[in-house]
Amino acid sequence: MYKDILIQVDNARSVQVRIQAARILAEKFNAHVTGLYVIEPIQLPAYAEVAIGAELLEQSHREYERQAKEAGVTFRKEMDNDGIANEWRITEGLTSARVIDQGHYSDLIILAQANSDDSADISAGLVDDVVMGVGRPVLVVPYVGTADTIGKKILLAWNGSRESVRALHDAMPLLRTADKVVVMAVNPPDDDNERIAGSDISLHLARHDVNTVVNSTVSRDIDIGDTLLSRAADEGVDLIVMGGYGHSRIRELILGGVTRHLLNHMTVPVLMSH
Repeated sequence: MYKDILIQVDNARSVQVRIQAARILAEKFNAHVTGLYVIEPIQLPAYAEVAIGAELLEQSHREYERQAKEAGVTFRKEMDNDGIANEWRITEGLTSARVIDQGHYSDLIILAQANSDDSADISAGLVDDVVMGVGRPVLVVPYVGTADTIGKKILLAWNGSRESVRALHDAMPLLRTADKVVVMAVNPPDDDNERIAGSDISLHLARHDVNTVVNSTVSRDIDIGDTLLSRAADEGVDLIVMGGYGHSRIRELILGGVTRHLLNHMTVPVLMSH
């Protein structure tokens, strides 16, 4: 079960969607929710600090503290209104590093999809860093829309990799309580081993009382990410589970093309593990 949920909170418009996701899961699993707000240091070259002056920098820092407290009031109000056990933390440093530190003591971390149109959004690159560094499942929530349910109908992106295996087992609390889980393999190798593997993962999930349907498809003209999103829409799922993987280890491509596409175009929450 997810008993300890960490949510990264900021002043972006998407924060309400994240808080709603935390409320849904906390009520589902009777979990404790920790809201984490990170005040990042003001990074300026030495000549700029001299030109601006210590007093103005201090004023800026006090403004950041005010914004953090304001976000905390919203978070605590939402949690308290639903009787959800919660804690509010404010810390300073790099957001990704602090989320990773606190995430080590959590069952699930909730982050936002990056929104380049929101000047208050600080999520660009955050999901990449946290997924690759925290060792815990990360639920990425779209920055638009609101969810009434999370995990009633799940699409599991399956390719037999270590990352997809890890994501499957990290998502087991949700998979076991889902009404239906669609196991989706895109472009599986045409050999006996892959067909056996598809049967085996369905049998494994069935032994955990997971109601599964296994599908596979060949996507030649459409991006694999688009294929997964299209199937998710067709099936009416409210959650996608997938591994955070890629062939390249170059930092800019570390999560891979399929993962990157889903993060950019997602319309339902995506639970990721690496």
